Amino acid sequence: MRLTRSSSTPRTGGLGISRRQFLKRSGATTGGLAAAGFMGAPMMRRVDAAEKTPYSDAPIETRRTVCSHCSVGCGVYAEVQEGVWTGQEPAFDHPINRGAHCAKGASLRQHGHSTRRLKYPMKLVDGEWQRLSWEQAIEEIGDKVLALTEQHGPDSVYWLGSAKFNNEQAYLLRKFAALAGTNNTDHQARICHSTTVAGVANTWGYGAMTNSLNDIQHSRAIMFIGSNPCEAHPVAMQHILLAKERNQAEIIVVDPRFTRTAAKADHYVRLRPGSDVAFIWGLLWHIFENGWEDRDYIAQRVYGMDDVRSEVAAFAPDVVENITGVPEATMRDTARRLAENRPGCIVWCMGGTQHTTGNNNTRAYCILELALGNIGISGGGANIFRGHDNVQGATDLGLMSHSLPGYYGLSEGAWRHWARVWDLDYDWLVGRFDPAEYADGKPMNASGITVSRWIDGVLEEEDAIAQRTRLKAMFYWGHAVNSQTRGPEMRRAMQQLEMMVIVDPYPTVAAVMHDRRDGVYLLPACTQFETTGSVTATNRSLQWRDRVIEPLFESRPDHEIMYLLARKLGFAEQLFKHIRVEGSEPVIEDITREFNRGMWTVGYTGQSPERLKAHQQNWHTFDFETLQARGGPTDGDYYGLPWPCWGTAEMGHPGTPILYDTSKKVSEGGLTFRARFGIERDGVSLLADGSFSRNSELDDGYPEFTDAMLKDLGWWGDLTAQEQQAAEGQNWKTDLSGGIQRVAIAHECAPFGNAKARCNVWTFPDPIPRHREPLYTSRRDLVSDYPTWDDVASHYRLPTLYRSIQQKDVTGTYPIILTSGRLVEYEGGGEETRSMSWLAELQQQMFVEINPALANDLGIADGEMVWVEGAEGGRVRVQALVTPRVAREVVFMPFHFGGLFQGEDLHDRYPEGSAPYVLGEAANTATTYGYDSVTQMQETKCTLCRIEKAG
Repeated sequence: MRLTRSSSTPRTGGLGISRRQFLKRSGATTGGLAAAGFMGAPMMRRVDAAEKTPYSDAPIETRRTVCSHCSVGCGVYAEVQEGVWTGQEPAFDHPINRGAHCAKGASLRQHGHSTRRLKYPMKLVDGEWQRLSWEQAIEEIGDKVLALTEQHGPDSVYWLGSAKFNNEQAYLLRKFAALAGTNNTDHQARICHSTTVAGVANTWGYGAMTNSLNDIQHSRAIMFIGSNPCEAHPVAMQHILLAKERNQAEIIVVDPRFTRTAAKADHYVRLRPGSDVAFIWGLLWHIFENGWEDRDYIAQRVYGMDDVRSEVAAFAPDVVENITGVPEATMRDTARRLAENRPGCIVWCMGGTQHTTGNNNTRAYCILELALGNIGISGGGANIFRGHDNVQGATDLGLMSHSLPGYYGLSEGAWRHWARVWDLDYDWLVGRFDPAEYADGKPMNASGITVSRWIDGVLEEEDAIAQRTRLKAMFYWGHAVNSQTRGPEMRRAMQQLEMMVIVDPYPTVAAVMHDRRDGVYLLPACTQFETTGSVTATNRSLQWRDRVIEPLFESRPDHEIMYLLARKLGFAEQLFKHIRVEGSEPVIEDITREFNRGMWTVGYTGQSPERLKAHQQNWHTFDFETLQARGGPTDGDYYGLPWPCWGTAEMGHPGTPILYDTSKKVSEGGLTFRARFGIERDGVSLLADGSFSRNSELDDGYPEFTDAMLKDLGWWGDLTAQEQQAAEGQNWKTDLSGGIQRVAIAHECAPFGNAKARCNVWTFPDPIPRHREPLYTSRRDLVSDYPTWDDVASHYRLPTLYRSIQQKDVTGTYPIILTSGRLVEYEGGGEETRSMSWLAELQQQMFVEINPALANDLGIADGEMVWVEGAEGGRVRVQALVTPRVAREVVFMPFHFGGLFQGEDLHDRYPEGSAPYVLGEAANTATTYGYDSVTQMQETKCTLCRIEKAG
């Protein structure tokens, strides 16, 4: 642990105010009033401290921004004087947070003005950091990229992006990678919610939260599984508590650990880590046994539930108790609470996703909600809370190794669509990629290496990687490497790279853990408060951010850095063909308009910059429960135009507040389930039976709309002559005129069709979700009945191990289950939040939670330093926190720390003055191998370890 403060920072420019001054100026000392403000008390007024000394006599400008520390999307008023961010307030009239802040949100001003930030470009030379000009840095980095591309091909360079980008920057980096000739690009969603996206999208069409935080106020039952919003999403918890107060909603928490959220629950269920599918099947066993399922809903809107019934039949109460540790009476009581209190929603986070079976877990959660008829209704839904401010948007914008923007995939048709949007010759794009034929197919059409596996992209035998060579250079662009598993192997991979480039407002752990003496560059990026653009909240609403302050020090906005690199690499003209560049900074609004022209699949087409700015300036007009504007310039719109916002901006679609809600017209935000998987399977129709959106002119299921379908229906004449020309030979997601969508919606039909949700995903390794024991399981007796998969020769270009790991019994040496999670004070890898003195003061020490019985068995006392050693040998030195929050066989560590590595203090490796206030061991130094069978999600929630006193 290291907690230090700078005593030499001058008290000017808002860079060095005391904690007491901050609390007064931010209103943090009036927490009770902030909570009351969330409830909308009409007698509230702002109170300033009487002795407040103004920074200057200059007028205060108030700018509107959005908190950057999770995806709830809290609105913030930033106060600026003479270009200095001097104060902030949570927006009391914002429709999502209504005056609420968490600890992280209250610290935003220091994030913008932190003295711990990178101040200018640097490179490591013989173990010492040297200052560079931007011109030198771009020249040297660009020369190396060009040389590696020439020698090893474009796939030798990995462009790792960020959920901390705004939408425009995320889109631009994906386009940048495409024009650089590689699909080796990704971002944090791969290691937090990729299994959600895959599981949910393959169940009913879109891989996103179905409802909104505000809509949870209408729930009568809320089950959290692997989710702890009291710490991870505190403001979201306010909506949940409103449901509890107003509806007497049943709050059910299912978690291996008794969390702060569990303390607010009506019903807590302690679950063995890694047994989610068995738990859900246990609930469904009771639901089916008692006839509690919604049979009419299933008959009309669900395919494959009978296959689920067959699987669930094998999960009788005694079987479930043996696997999960949950007794029959508790299982039945939980199922009854869900069945008797509808509508109900299910909320999950990384506790459910970060498993080798993550896609099985998320699909099981969805199936439970389908069985209860809870999808597509207010108060119901699959409510997936995202962890970074724009992890939803960065995923939607295609910053992934397996897709182009809008989830179009990597097929030739997808590339041709985006070539049309970009106004680039398709054959020129083809020529940018490696001409070789990889084991997984042509490089242009083969998914790239995932961020979860970049380590193996460096360390794996070259002939086992499905690309020409190993990775030679890594760009860590807004990414915390300590949030990834297998820390010791990561250090080895870093040592073997020819170049590392870290682009971030802070140096991050990547700058110090590598043990290199050269070949590392640091480029200071701006925070999101020094730029403008849109960001997508967890409920699919887009919000516009004002630029609060001009770039500090020598930092530059991410999209400007992309321009500088593209210019050096020789494709700036193509990258910015229809995007203006003023000086060296691309115009954000032009980037928004470009993805508006192409992202028809998910309805990112109606949210023009003008509409988003109008929502931002009038956020006070949106209803706190429905998110719909009541009067004003945006009357009838839903806040942030939650996608899909169909058609062009001129069409004026209001956004979709609840996915798959057939009680509304499509033109007013209603939807059916998407016809994404064909119209029949083995002779059985996949189209909806007698279920359709309100006022639909097609009163049964129907396929997705194409030009041919419009002609067959006699609706082709509804298109203008210009639209007919553009729509010929196209469908609802490739018609750049938007005419097909416009006409479908004019007849109150969903452009993507009207089908059933499916429980059977026949394209996945487990078509019906199955319980499979973790690779490192403490229950060796269950492996024979619930084994993992066979090893896979190539998945996302790399071999992936399953059975060969699980067959090794290490429980004699590593008998304790290790899991991990979040703290309320820190976010993600923690580099920026641990660099804020106010937050650092609250949580100064990395720790491991140990049950008192286990601590007594090990002879460990509360507060002692211990070694936690993972099953693959990675070890961390942390403080013991003895608590009954965890079960006897389970220990827990938070994953926000870094700067210590297996007992070694890396403080002096940071550039001078840039080390965070708090350093600590990274939990993922001790985590182990394990990846989801569909998405390569890393396993962080269930591995094995041993613990001993530290010497």
